[in-house]
Amino acid sequence: MRVAIIGTGYVGLVSGACFADFGHTVTCVDKDAGKIEKLKDGVMPIYEPGLDALVASNVKEERLFFTTDAREAIKDADAVFIAVGTPSRRGDGHADLSYVYGAAEEIAGLMDGFTVVVTKSTVPVGTGDEVEEIIRKARPEAEFAVVSNPEFLREGAAIKDFKIPDRVVVGTEDARAREVMKELYRPLFLNETPILFTSRRTSELIKYAANAFLAVKITFINEMADLCEKVGANVQEVSRGIGLDGRIGAKFLNAGPGYGGSCFPKDTLALTKTANDYGSPVRIVDTVIDVNAARKKAMADKVIAAMGGDVTGKTIGVLGLAFKQNTDDMRDAPSLDILPALQAAGARVVAYDPEAMKEAAHLLKNIEFAGSAYAAVDGADAMVIITEWDQFRALDMGRIKTAMKGNVVVDLRNIYSPEDMAKRGFAYTSIGRP
Repeated sequence: MRVAIIGTGYVGLVSGACFADFGHTVTCVDKDAGKIEKLKDGVMPIYEPGLDALVASNVKEERLFFTTDAREAIKDADAVFIAVGTPSRRGDGHADLSYVYGAAEEIAGLMDGFTVVVTKSTVPVGTGDEVEEIIRKARPEAEFAVVSNPEFLREGAAIKDFKIPDRVVVGTEDARAREVMKELYRPLFLNETPILFTSRRTSELIKYAANAFLAVKITFINEMADLCEKVGANVQEVSRGIGLDGRIGAKFLNAGPGYGGSCFPKDTLALTKTANDYGSPVRIVDTVIDVNAARKKAMADKVIAAMGGDVTGKTIGVLGLAFKQNTDDMRDAPSLDILPALQAAGARVVAYDPEAMKEAAHLLKNIEFAGSAYAAVDGADAMVIITEWDQFRALDMGRIKTAMKGNVVVDLRNIYSPEDMAKRGFAYTSIGRP
């Protein structure tokens, strides 16, 4: 089939490359000419493991194309995916749908013949109705169907998530659109992937409900970690003890400095705004948002306490800046709260991240960036682990001890063993462990 993807951000680029790898002919469209030229040269705008190779192979096989000219891409397409950004709107927290509506207007003017218009962007309930109205108003005679097809991609594992998903959700009640979507995802039928067909509004809500529930799990175990510290319990054992219950499951029960990234912060906020607008507040999610925001701010206090309550003039080596491993995404990363608070308390901060330093440099002021984990802690009074990159999991602690001026280690991801770190002579603090 012929597919057009509007937007070459995280979702659009991954989806386009994977659909092309399924054998479809895909054209990714973006108004940013510089980004398109870089993509044509094989330069990825984001860090996602395996994406550069996947793009290169499908470009070589002439299944994947990039352009700033939407005309031919949309005109020839069986399906046009809207994969533009929906950031939180300033002032009220609602999802900013201006890019979605702009894409809908452009599609309306260019589509030819029956076209399935698919909202891949994360959008509030009812957005599909508005997209349909925009297109219908512009082209009353057009043959088209608007479908909701939310993404469930984890940054750092997006290709696997697209090709071997837990499920595919398609929101449509149009028979022709259903057949088009089944053909697009036909390769997944071979793996017996559950493909759930629902109404459009149900599909839109599934996306928000899924992310909100995962945010609840993360926030729950973080609060349990705080309780563990008070009562002398071990949060990792608590997580395993409850996660082995099939009704709960083990995923998203790792205590840490709070959630961030491109999805959970804005999606939980958008869900609560939608719920309040409809007079059906989701109070659990409201609380999760508040607790998570407070937790990220509290992590700086944890570091300061581990350093004796005063960090004035002290040097802190920070390992990890991105909100999670295997991504350069800095959106709502805990580091954006932790590092400025440490600086405000008088500390000098030297940081290292394998992928996110370029982006972090735009967001963090007066931070010194190092070329390696060992360089970041050279002469430091304390080492703080914020992101759980694999390369931080087996550091040469003898080398770390020699390089550091002090011996304080604050592990906000529970990578290391308290007993082992104590034997090595570190004053070690972790999350939710005695």
